[in-house]
Amino acid sequence: MKLSYQGIQDKQAFAAAGITLPTFDWKAMCAATEEKPVWVHFGAGNIFRGFIAALQQRLLESGEETSGIVAAETFDYEIITRIYDPCDSMTLLVALKPDGDTNKEVIASIAKGVRACSAEADQWAQLKKIFENPSLQFASFTITEKGYALRGMNGDLMGVVTADIADGPDKARHAMSVVAAMMYYRFLAGAAPMALVSMDNCSHNGEKLRASVLEIVRGWEKNGFVPAEFVAYMEDETRVSFPWSMIDKITPRPADVIEKQLTELGVEDMAPVITSRNTYIAPFVNAEIPQYLVVEDRFPNGRPALEKAGVYLTTREVVNMTERMKVTTCLNPLHTALAVFGCVLGYESIAAEMSDAELKKLVERIGYVEGLPVVSDPGIISPKGFIDEVVGQRLPNPFIPDTPQRIATDTSQKVGIRFGETIKSYMAHDELDVNSLTAIPLALAGWLRYLLAVDDNGEAFTVSADPMMAQLQEAMSGIELGKPETIGDKLQPILSNASIFGVSLYEAGLAEKVQGLFAELIAGPGAVRATLKKYL
Repeated sequence: MKLSYQGIQDKQAFAAAGITLPTFDWKAMCAATEEKPVWVHFGAGNIFRGFIAALQQRLLESGEETSGIVAAETFDYEIITRIYDPCDSMTLLVALKPDGDTNKEVIASIAKGVRACSAEADQWAQLKKIFENPSLQFASFTITEKGYALRGMNGDLMGVVTADIADGPDKARHAMSVVAAMMYYRFLAGAAPMALVSMDNCSHNGEKLRASVLEIVRGWEKNGFVPAEFVAYMEDETRVSFPWSMIDKITPRPADVIEKQLTELGVEDMAPVITSRNTYIAPFVNAEIPQYLVVEDRFPNGRPALEKAGVYLTTREVVNMTERMKVTTCLNPLHTALAVFGCVLGYESIAAEMSDAELKKLVERIGYVEGLPVVSDPGIISPKGFIDEVVGQRLPNPFIPDTPQRIATDTSQKVGIRFGETIKSYMAHDELDVNSLTAIPLALAGWLRYLLAVDDNGEAFTVSADPMMAQLQEAMSGIELGKPETIGDKLQPILSNASIFGVSLYEAGLAEKVQGLFAELIAGPGAVRATLKKYL
């Protein structure tokens, strides 16, 4: 069996392998997309193929839509040439159940993949033609938060961005410049309205997209490439909108066990490839089953009936509340607590940690007991139900190969949102006592314990990358496992740093508690386990 239009004509073989095939007319979908495109998506990776493209598949299956999606890749063109083109832009989606079973389906809603490269005349012309068509309703994005960045760590514009602003729309290279160029072609073709929808997993994603695109557009105006009328068109959100969204679904790198299963079923050419840009990608996508997409409903040129595919269409306020619910209470804090303690306790799997009695109690207490009283309740999704699913299905799923080492990356950039917001909410509520918090201070003390880079057996381990690592470890220099007296006042600069925690922990009244817990965690080998048992 081959994953392609010709290959899926062997319906009996796919049925025997338990793989669901699309029922809509694929060739008719491609023709309809060519004639009247509706949806372009930038970022051809796994979250798009395993989640977003499947939404349009549902609408094609039900007859709600006749047009598919055009996938545009701005970063790694080999994804198109090595994964999309050989498979007619189809994806084999493998949904991973916690019990080890899988659901397998061919996603065929992507009409074609395009390399969004101004140096490739044919590809550039294809994308330009799509944006010039007034039928196009929106472009969506999963290019990661880095894809919107125009500046380096020093605050200066990246070289490629400076060159793009100097060279104009026809030579755009950076993803944001490519989008700005395509919108300029649309403006010249009649200035039809349009929505540009970030679906990346970052706070206020639509705001980030808008700011970056407009900076390119204004730079072009200054250099005489575009008129003021185009700038006005892009700034008018009744004509070009930038809706916010919240997305949540884990689509990890292709798993060897899934490749083996598919090969044994008779599906050919499922091996992952590693591109020259180090993208690890396969013709299949393995993903968890739970998924959420909440989108601000501002589409000035109309939109597909995405709500019929399970998308929540709502207001910006509700999108923001949903994102806060996930990031500050129901998922991300639990992940970080598991990450730091998992590294110290020698775990290499988040799922395996959920079989650890103390760690399971830790995340349950952070979510249910300490988080829910101040949760941002969006109304459309039950916060308690969300935690139930996270604790009961998502975190324990052994077929989601996530590691505490990966989650522990950049923790100094995360604790202020993941824990600090809850602490600040307790401080703001007279009826709540911040001193009643135990699991959150324990998680913060656990992070500091992790920074010592010594596990609970007293053996050294490698901490994950973090932009503040050198600064933090220098502040803690001299603290030794088994010698709590070496702490002294070394933690004071860290615990008082509001830029880390969102608030000074001294001001919050939690610094002494965190330092006390940290002292217990470093009492000697086995102290981490003993402390967890004591408090949980």
